[in-house]
Amino acid sequence: MSKHPIQASSSRRKLLQGAGALAGMASLGMPALSFAQNKPIRVGMPTILSGRVAMLGMSSTYAAKMEVEKFNAAGGLNGRKIELVIRDSKGQPQEASRVARELVTADGCEMIYDAEASSGSFAVHEVARDLGVLVIHTCSETSSLTADPKLRVPTAFRCARQGIHDAVVGGAYAAQVAKEKGLKRWMTVSPDYAYGRDTTAEFIEYLKYFNKDIEVIGEVWPKLFQPDYSESITRLVQGRPQAIYSCIWGGDLTSFIDQANIYALFKDRQFFAVNMADYAVLTAVKSVPENLHSGNRYLKSFPNTPANTNWSNEYAAKNKELPLNWSWQNAAGIQFLTAAIKKANSSDSKKVAEALRGLSIDSPFGANGKLTMRAEDNTLVDYAVGWGTLDTKEPYMSKPNAGNWKQITELELEWKKRKGWA
Repeated sequence: MSKHPIQASSSRRKLLQGAGALAGMASLGMPALSFAQNKPIRVGMPTILSGRVAMLGMSSTYAAKMEVEKFNAAGGLNGRKIELVIRDSKGQPQEASRVARELVTADGCEMIYDAEASSGSFAVHEVARDLGVLVIHTCSETSSLTADPKLRVPTAFRCARQGIHDAVVGGAYAAQVAKEKGLKRWMTVSPDYAYGRDTTAEFIEYLKYFNKDIEVIGEVWPKLFQPDYSESITRLVQGRPQAIYSCIWGGDLTSFIDQANIYALFKDRQFFAVNMADYAVLTAVKSVPENLHSGNRYLKSFPNTPANTNWSNEYAAKNKELPLNWSWQNAAGIQFLTAAIKKANSSDSKKVAEALRGLSIDSPFGANGKLTMRAEDNTLVDYAVGWGTLDTKEPYMSKPNAGNWKQITELELEWKKRKGWA
């Protein structure tokens, strides 16, 4: 039985309307899928780009951008490229917290790449906890950030050297020098905030562990970013120590050294400055004093490998300045992040975090050519770490004493147990 003409016409209209709708959906669906495939992976990067330690933020961003460019040039994640969204915290913890939160909630960033000093990193850490996003800390060295289980966040990682690791290596080295030179009377001068307090205590702990004759006769705590060190230097001179330890860093260390030279603080004294062997300080200090010892921060000669030398030369050629400690840490952080994104085949914070945990990568900065993100506490291990006497010109540390990671991890575990952290 044939349909009535009006019914047939109505059926044709519905058929055409349905086909049109399907065509419209298809025409909309394909660009939508293409857009999803090409949508950039936005990564928020709070750091310090102004003020006295702007070199931290500048060297961090230079290195991060360099490694992001390599990832993007290689095709990114199935065509999706990383877009770094960089914001200045001005070195203020409350600003670091505000900026980190806005990067996620207002700027659409899927994860946080935290290139803050320790003072700001603890604030950013809590933002990551609150928002549930991935964060990689690339500058903070305060041990408790990842070592204290009460502070731990499943999606938070540290790709930076850690104070306790430096303390074990530095304590062993300084204890041996103290035995050889009869250095029993020590004083310390370090910045008065978490990193300065914690790192100094850890160094002294291992200095005494390896040399029972050490006596600390005084501690001096200048404020972070303090412009005038005359009062601190006077107290050190009056204390008459045979050796001094300091974890002052960056522009503060440059200012301290230059001012201390005026007071002849280093005359007939050994000075152990964990943050001295970094090009920013070595090339900025007007007169590098004698009797100076340091942990490596970044030197193209340590580790003494073609991979490290080539990376250093590449960085210097691209950015027209020498790489710093923050440079290698931020380069390594992006290397870890991109490797984890590829492994997870996703930019989802939880999936990337799972891929990061326990991940090992080839890297110029590894003690043996590899770096590992330790699974138990989401922190970097196996990086090149050592101490030595400094020279006034390249390679600056001609005979570095490399740390032993077996010894580092054994003593670190004992330290954690004493603190109730393991």
